[in-house]
Amino acid sequence: MIFVLLNIAWGVFAQSTLQRAVRVGVRYGITVTSTPTGSCLTDVVKSTVEANSLGLLNGTTGLGYVKVHYFLPPAASSTTAPTDVSTALNADAGGNIMQVSVQGFSLLPIVPRIFSWKQASDETPFTVNVYAADEIEPNRTPPCVGTAP
Repeated sequence: MIFVLLNIAWGVFAQSTLQRAVRVGVRYGITVTSTPTGSCLTDVVKSTVEANSLGLLNGTTGLGYVKVHYFLPPAASSTTAPTDVSTALNADAGGNIMQVSVQGFSLLPIVPRIFSWKQASDETPFTVNVYAADEIEPNRTPPCVGTAP
């Protein structure tokens, strides 16, 4: 039972850490007025998520799990879905929606799961998916979008 509790606690910790990281990333992305020279918004947001992930998303492999999408919201009276404008040059225009996510992150258990002494232990990873989105604030000189997602 202790091993089960350890694995559950590890999974909850990792998911809540990544959820906070994408929330910080989206909050930074919707309010940023300028990026460091040579950096675009998508890259800066991904770096922000990585920096707030407590080491879970280190390196280029970790950055590969982070996705940044931009959506054009429908008209106020419409019931259609938002349009994905991630590849547009003005995707980070004020009023658009920025969605930051970590998708398909594999988290190995701390302790392998043992169901029976007669079969091998189960070390199947947990898959973590977290999302956060918010409306981009208007900006007179928005930074370049970069390559999204």
